[in-house]
Amino acid sequence: MRSRATAYPLVAVLGWGVMFPILASALNRVDPLNLTTARYLLAAVVLVAILLLREGAGALRHGGRALEVVVLGVVGFAGFNLLTNLALEHAAPQQISLFVATTPVITQLVRWARDGVRPKPLLLALSLVALLGVGLVITRGSLAGLGQFGLGGLMMVGAVLGWGIYTHGASRFGEWSPLRFTTLTALAGTAAMLALSIGADAVGWQHAPAAADLVAVAPQLAYAVLVGAVIAVLAWNTGVQRLGAANAALFMNLVPVTTFAVQIARGYRPEPVELVGAAITIAALIAANLAARPRTASLPLPSAVTDPVAVTDPVAVSAR
Repeated sequence: MRSRATAYPLVAVLGWGVMFPILASALNRVDPLNLTTARYLLAAVVLVAILLLREGAGALRHGGRALEVVVLGVVGFAGFNLLTNLALEHAAPQQISLFVATTPVITQLVRWARDGVRPKPLLLALSLVALLGVGLVITRGSLAGLGQFGLGGLMMVGAVLGWGIYTHGASRFGEWSPLRFTTLTALAGTAAMLALSIGADAVGWQHAPAAADLVAVAPQLAYAVLVGAVIAVLAWNTGVQRLGAANAALFMNLVPVTTFAVQIARGYRPEPVELVGAAITIAALIAANLAARPRTASLPLPSAVTDPVAVTDPVAVSAR
């Protein structure tokens, strides 16, 4: 039974790893803000429909916690996804995926800053090793490549930090179902994205997509919504429930592996130093996840929402 349960997070991370190159290709026709907004408008409709079917209209109420929901939705959903799509204009998908894989480590650092729960020294050391690996991939081992980190890298640092705050904040909503928490925060984040996109279009920062552009990226949107924001996330949370968050988190390290494989299949030929950097990052993150796992096997398994160390979908946490 346990071996069957591993299929769920495996499906999720494979879906997310493929999604970065897909989103990058869509950016050739639609601006980042408009693409993100279109994706989450569609995903929000699906989430609300599922929530109404499963829990009824009462689950759409905030229960006096509207401010928390809005802040987490804006920081997590809007902040992470907007910055990620903007970063894809400045960095390759395989580079972005490595940043996303640092989410569990960043979440622990956020927990340290907000709750005073200091991570183990080993975890901090492994975090630095993981970042070193990311640096090798981005710079290709040359100091001259430091300029490639630039804006895209800074955006991803902000994106992952926002997602760490969101993941930590989710621990305060243990009495809500994962679907309810995700849907309400997604609605708040989508509203922020929509407002920002309208403003950006109005001042000429970006341009509203023509109908032909939306038709052209319809396959990418369909994948990002149905696979990335629905199927993969439902599979992920099922895996978290059956395996526990600490065990399921290990699968997140397959996201950059999948993205690299997709890029190579599309004709990209990584240099040896890039492969070494990716291997260093993945090995360090696996070791960091193992170091963060509870020592006592008899402890009850944490849920996807209440465990502050849980890793969630860096692109669309639909079951969060």
